[in-house]
Amino acid sequence: MTTDLRIPAATTVLPLRTAWLVLVVVVLADVMDLLDSSIANLAGPSIRADLGGGQVTLQWVLSAYTAAFALGLVTSGRLGDLLGRRRLFLLGMTGFTLTSLACGLAPNVVFLIVARTLQGLFGSVMIPQGLALVKVVFPPRHLRKALMPMGPIMGVATVAGPILAGWLLHLDLFGSQWRSIFLINVPFGVVAGVLAWRVLPRRGGEDRTARLDLTGVGLLTAASALLIIPLIQGRELGWPAWTYAMMGASVVLLALFVMSERRTAHPVIAPSLFRKRSFVVGLPIVAGFYAAQGAFVLVLNLVLQLGLGWTPLQTGFTLIPWALGTVVAVLLAGAVLAEKLGRASLHLGLSVAVVGLLALWWCFAHWGAEITVWKLVPALLVTGFGSGLVFVPLVDFILGDATAEEVGTGAGLLNAVQQFAGAIGVAALGTVFLARTGHSYFGAAEMVFAIIAGLDVLVLVLVGLLPKHAQQTH
Repeated sequence: MTTDLRIPAATTVLPLRTAWLVLVVVVLADVMDLLDSSIANLAGPSIRADLGGGQVTLQWVLSAYTAAFALGLVTSGRLGDLLGRRRLFLLGMTGFTLTSLACGLAPNVVFLIVARTLQGLFGSVMIPQGLALVKVVFPPRHLRKALMPMGPIMGVATVAGPILAGWLLHLDLFGSQWRSIFLINVPFGVVAGVLAWRVLPRRGGEDRTARLDLTGVGLLTAASALLIIPLIQGRELGWPAWTYAMMGASVVLLALFVMSERRTAHPVIAPSLFRKRSFVVGLPIVAGFYAAQGAFVLVLNLVLQLGLGWTPLQTGFTLIPWALGTVVAVLLAGAVLAEKLGRASLHLGLSVAVVGLLALWWCFAHWGAEITVWKLVPALLVTGFGSGLVFVPLVDFILGDATAEEVGTGAGLLNAVQQFAGAIGVAALGTVFLARTGHSYFGAAEMVFAIIAGLDVLVLVLVGLLPKHAQQTH
């Protein structure tokens, strides 16, 4: 395995075998992040029983990671362009592993919140570099194959998080209780870090002439914080007035950020990205799609646990058909459909997902409290299959024509939009669901599934504005 260090900064030449090892490293990082963003939720009661703290304190134990991760994404993507993606990825992986160890050894709840916050920040440093590195080490003809694992990982990790947490809590290895859900990251982090050191390219298309706009970074970070904090806590606290004030202030700071970007010679987000039709149209499509995905997982978990009284472990196993449908569809889309159908593969996937959501709506309307796992399987398979058809071509369309200099900030912004859209979907539709549960958990679920189906229809309409075929250029 060799890396050519005499290449221009905008290109990376690697043997194909080494490029696939780079993908393995990126996949390991994504798995660690996706599991960690969901796995702690199930352990909340155990953490509180051991370390103490009130309900709001526990909420921050669970949410500190998500908030810090979302805050750092766009800036970290830009820093990767400036300082080197290999360097930033290794820094993020090392910090993520060490802070996972700190979480597992936390002596009190304040220490745990600080460790979770740092863990999220290191995660935000690591993740944008991964997608950018994959984009520059694979030739265009192999890129779609390289992106194929991403969809299955997202689906399986979403389901695996609660299952893994439940299993670890049940085993109580060495009397570790909840601590094992963080400590399990350490061996994976060590393996991924060593492999990353060996195979990641020394250069990954960085723009060495650019500079970091500190004013823009400050405005964007403040605007993001003022948005993500009320989104995380608003539903739990009943949406007090300060949550709306913070979100309003976020809009003002975001407008100031846009004005600042137009005046600086070194913007945080590469302005050329916004001259690309696929990127501009793709961002609201991603926002709508991931808002729907986040709300879907939340509401299904709530109705199964609160409405039917199922345990988190039972609920996690119930989601396996959805994950299986996602995996099969992603493999099919990556191998055949995305290339042959182009934009039509997105239309097909969203249409199938809508059918699955309407089938879920019918299941709860028809069976209510008498519903069983087996009655849900067909609808969950169809919903997962439809969503899986979207994952690979969606990334292909949005970043397919991004240059090596643009892909770092593009990947960071794409990840940030996914995070914020998921948080908005959870906050908005979670509030709708809980507001309706006084009448019936099942009626509330029916309403939200219908809304999610409508959101997917809106995304389907927006897809019509994309080019018919994704470009694959560096």
